Amino acid sequence: MIIETRAYARAGLLGNPSDGYFGKAISISVRNFGAHVSLFQSPEMKIESQIDDLNIYRNIYDLVEKIGLSGYYGGDRLIKAAVYVFGDYCEKSSQKLSNKNFTLRYHSSIPRQVGLAGSSAIITAVFRALMQFYQIDIPQEILPTLILSAETEELGINAGLQDRVIQVYEGCVHMDFNRKILEEKNHGIYERIDPRLLPNLYIAYKTSLGKVSGKALSNIRNRYDSGDRFVVETLQKIADLADTGKEAILNQDSRTLNRIINQNFDYRKQIMPISESNLEMIETARSCGASAKFAGSGGSIIGIYTDDDMLTRLNVELKKLNARVIKPYII
Repeated sequence: MIIETRAYARAGLLGNPSDGYFGKAISISVRNFGAHVSLFQSPEMKIESQIDDLNIYRNIYDLVEKIGLSGYYGGDRLIKAAVYVFGDYCEKSSQKLSNKNFTLRYHSSIPRQVGLAGSSAIITAVFRALMQFYQIDIPQEILPTLILSAETEELGINAGLQDRVIQVYEGCVHMDFNRKILEEKNHGIYERIDPRLLPNLYIAYKTSLGKVSGKALSNIRNRYDSGDRFVVETLQKIADLADTGKEAILNQDSRTLNRIINQNFDYRKQIMPISESNLEMIETARSCGASAKFAGSGGSIIGIYTDDDMLTRLNVELKKLNARVIKPYII
């Protein structure tokens, strides 16, 4: 029997990047893109590499292009870290695994390194496959924390819980990463929001802006850890927008939601450098009348559009920047 599992891309609607700093966030799952894992029993344990993980290139220019987009690491390390953390969790929780091996292969359609959480989607899909294969139940609220540990503790990637929560819960979720609760329970407070209450949303992304998100967030981490007052206060303002946004969604107050989406980015810009190309996407979308903020750490944006005419303008104007516009499929 072949086990097939998936985890979808995500877009941060409000609150990011405060999620990595005991803040709050609202995220949506984006089913337009996903990571897919196939797992089946085999005599030996084997992880099959995707073509991008193989050290084979057409020429030096192909190597330069791929490393410029994806860095020096492929998906293999994500899978190894996921399998390790899963096995370690089972051992520590006294859940004995059956004596059988598997072959695992993966594929991802999530655009790489544009802030749509492609790495955590691979790990999430791997966890789902392993849980099914070994018939292990991991509480839903704990699973995002385990997925995060595979990246932060095992691979040294600077990341927050937001991506993993929405990829586990799916749909639209409000997240409160209260420090006291996180330290006591090892998870935050996660509240589902009916995606049908959301207004018209678009996502635009530009693969040429891809970069490793951990690098993008490293400077703000250093300033936060050193107690930089302006950074700490600004991150709190960003976190507060998630609460305001939750009420706006529940009341279907698109005007307020539109305003605070812009505000989220404007606050972020005060504490983090924004590349000219990323800023160009934001300003172009806003010039069309839409709101715009980063969907993640850069390379993609999300916002509200009012009607089909505005969506057409977004498509036309952002295409001039070599950016693709999609309507996120959430439910």
